[in-house]
Amino acid sequence: MGPISIRLVASTRSVYTYGAKRPAWWVFVENKVLFKRKRKAVKGVGMGASVSESVGANIGRFITMEGTEGVGKSTNLGFVRDWLTSRGIHVVVTREPGGTPLAEEIRHLLLSNRDEPVFPLTELLLIFAARAQHLEQVVKPALARGHWVLCDRFTDSTFAYQGGGRGFDRAQIRQLETLVQGTLRPDMTLILDIDIELGLSRARQRSEPDRFEGETIAFFQRVRGVYQELAASAPERYTLVDAGQPLAAVQEDIEQVLVTLLDGRG
Repeated sequence: MGPISIRLVASTRSVYTYGAKRPAWWVFVENKVLFKRKRKAVKGVGMGASVSESVGANIGRFITMEGTEGVGKSTNLGFVRDWLTSRGIHVVVTREPGGTPLAEEIRHLLLSNRDEPVFPLTELLLIFAARAQHLEQVVKPALARGHWVLCDRFTDSTFAYQGGGRGFDRAQIRQLETLVQGTLRPDMTLILDIDIELGLSRARQRSEPDRFEGETIAFFQRVRGVYQELAASAPERYTLVDAGQPLAAVQEDIEQVLVTLLDGRG
């Protein structure tokens, strides 16, 4: 896939590109400058069950995309971005862990293969540290300006990977979720679902496995199981999409969800 362009609209128009030949932090340094101008507008975000319920109908929408490895998140994030942008919606595309210079450094720590063991609690706390930075610097300011935020992974990944994959106590994950997010939750979460072996085969054709991609089939079966549980537990927020279909069919399913969300905005 080629570089993904991200168009942010504030007092000036700028296009930021992931995947271009720039230092990894370039995009996020630019975001920091933009978001700093509107810092005071962030107050009040996160005081309801979802973004729109938190601060009223004029706030932006928060969409997250989830799934195990090799489900096609990058391709489909681009599709969602383009679909929303073509309808006049200002979209901020970001990712977790990451999204700011500091959070990207934490991402590198988390994904890099290393000789020293990374204990589950260490991993969990690093993820939420990156999330806290990302929310305050990127997500909340964008939503407060009325932009829609499209995020590659969020806290559902933590429940799936650290809770399901690592076997970490979900109640403790919920405590950290509340500490870092308050009651801020996504308005919609798309979970791309695929056979684990097929997904890993796709992922490993792209590049050398990182610390998570190198995990066992059993690990990813547990991750997938949690995602499926989440989708079944709250169908009004989660949509499970069969990512094993041809791409056109996957995107048709995604489009139906987007139409419903767009029809329901204030």
